[in-house]
Amino acid sequence: MSSIFTKIISGEIPAYKVAEDDQFLAFLDINPNAKGHTLCIPKKEVNKIFDMEEDNYLELMKFSRKVAQAIERTVPCKRIGMAVVGLEVPHVHVHLIPLQDMEDMRFVRKTTLSEIEFDALAKAIQKNM
Repeated sequence: MSSIFTKIISGEIPAYKVAEDDQFLAFLDINPNAKGHTLCIPKKEVNKIFDMEEDNYLELMKFSRKVAQAIERTVPCKRIGMAVVGLEVPHVHVHLIPLQDMEDMRFVRKTTLSEIEFDALAKAIQKNM
């Protein structure tokens, strides 16, 4: 069965995309810990990050780094945090979270954005890629 992320990749489910290439996709988390919280995923559905082929894993990290740098140029923050948890969706995903303090990494404190804010933010990050 396809994961929700596979459905986003195929276009069945809309997303606020910030970066994409042949292998990977980055899009804004719709239930963000902080403004700019972005998910980077491989287009090939793999459940666990350490089950990825080593080359693909390294390429995902390179892709995530580029996205993190664009987020940092777009969203005022002290730094970009990275987390790979993988329990909520059985498809590898890297969380990139703009941080003001450690609480932003706990997945407890959430922020809300309107559709207009999500769209403007995605476009702003794209410009900084």
